Amino acid sequence: MELHPFATIAAVLATATVGGVIATRLRQPLIVAFIIVGIGVGPVGFGWVSSDGTVDLLARLGIAILLFLVGLRLDLQMIRSTGPVAVATGLGQVLFTSVVGYFLALGLGMDSVTAIYVAVALTFSSTIIIVKLLSDKRELDQLHGRIAVGFLIVQDIVVVLVMIALTAFGQNTGDSLGLGIVEVIGKGAALIAGTWLMMRYVLPRLLPQIAQSQELLMLFGVSYAVAVAALSECLGFSSEVGAFLAGVSLAGTRFRDAVGARLTSLRDFLLLFFFLNLGAHLDFTDAGRQLLDASILSAFVLIGNPLIVIAIMAAMRYPVRIGFLAGLTVAQISEFSLILAALGLSLGHITNATVSLITVVGLITIGGSTYMIMYSHQLYARLERWLVKLERKRQHAPVPDDHGDDYDVILFGLGRFGSHVAERLTDAGHRVLGVDFDPHGITAHRRSRVATAFGSAEDIDLLEALPLERAKYVISAIPVLQTNLALLQGLRTHHFGGAIALTAHTRIDADRLRATGVDIVLEPFSAAAHSTSETLHDLLTADNGTADNGPGHPPDRPSR
Repeated sequence: MELHPFATIAAVLATATVGGVIATRLRQPLIVAFIIVGIGVGPVGFGWVSSDGTVDLLARLGIAILLFLVGLRLDLQMIRSTGPVAVATGLGQVLFTSVVGYFLALGLGMDSVTAIYVAVALTFSSTIIIVKLLSDKRELDQLHGRIAVGFLIVQDIVVVLVMIALTAFGQNTGDSLGLGIVEVIGKGAALIAGTWLMMRYVLPRLLPQIAQSQELLMLFGVSYAVAVAALSECLGFSSEVGAFLAGVSLAGTRFRDAVGARLTSLRDFLLLFFFLNLGAHLDFTDAGRQLLDASILSAFVLIGNPLIVIAIMAAMRYPVRIGFLAGLTVAQISEFSLILAALGLSLGHITNATVSLITVVGLITIGGSTYMIMYSHQLYARLERWLVKLERKRQHAPVPDDHGDDYDVILFGLGRFGSHVAERLTDAGHRVLGVDFDPHGITAHRRSRVATAFGSAEDIDLLEALPLERAKYVISAIPVLQTNLALLQGLRTHHFGGAIALTAHTRIDADRLRATGVDIVLEPFSAAAHSTSETLHDLLTADNGTADNGPGHPPDRPSR
């Protein structure tokens, strides 16, 4: 059925809205619903999307803005802290999945070339889908979210190198592979150098001029993200890499929050077309005969990939809970896997049947991992008794002795809130021991006056190594209900006699913590809102006094 492009978009949006309403009523993820709608409006269904490239263009714009906003939220300090674990986890998972997937494909009766393509297709995870899910759950800024984004970017770089290698082999030129790798390294260095020059010399002078108009600032953000993404694609990289670098180059400026706030709604709207386009381009030619093979490969991706991430992160001294939450983000294959399959088909390396198999695996794993990530904390609670066996037994970091063995306060969680609390208490003359499960963050905090130790608030064995019997207070600055309940239980098991203060993210969490009989419940968001409302009330009251003072007399401002 041929439709005018405008009518196509109208029909697609209406269908997506209906699908979204049904999914919301059934409490199903919108991502899965939009992919199913995409299948319905694609060649398998009504055939609307295949008749026009507008949806594909809008989808690519959405991807560019999404990765731009991800880069915008990062900073160089965060990249330095999560870089080692991101590289180790990203490359380790790629190697494990490729090798095991290859032998698994051979065991299913595939030839060597087909097995290589299937194994590589199982390796890469969808940065776009994962970032969207973590953003919706507000977990991008948490430790597992930052690590996940890091190793997904590593995967994106690896997939570019793989595609260059496959193209070189397909052209049957002996020197193409080596020259291609050298060329991509040179182009990559040039792209990074150009982005750094923009960040260092151009943007600091340009942005203050542009920011005089908020509408122009939003337009600049979109155009800059798309321009760098297009340049990255011209150099042989993916547009995602370029958009991400564009965001990183703006992350250190004072305008990043203003740009990010104005592009969030546009991102959500355009990403709708990505999921629709993804569903529309799925190929189910031989799907019926491949359900068994697809189920076996999907089970490997859904279970094997997270397990290897947990194992690698446990070896690097991260708690199994963090490894599990990060590992779930690799429990699906990527849109790059479909692109890779299409490349193999065009080179004559694989058949339509293999493309169809990879497509079915993609649909199963994307749908399955979406549910796993949405209910990650509930899933971990059910699997914790078995997962803790994967955690490497380690010696806890020794309690530092630069302030003596006695501490007034043991503070769990050295994030933004916890760091400020630790610094204020230290300035007031209290001896504070900060405990956190981010080993790289601990290293950074050791340069301050706050004594630190590595560990998780949920690790009951850690409490035995801490000087609880001499501490007056234990404070948790971690606004996670399950973590605080586990810490409280551990402290009571060890008969801690001092005062306990726990942090709540919401009023419901605060009520649940108070019901346990804890001494103090900290509500930083409520406290900030109360302080802000009092300040604004004082200002408004002072402004209302202008009329009483008479014309020409300024109001009496409250003292600060």
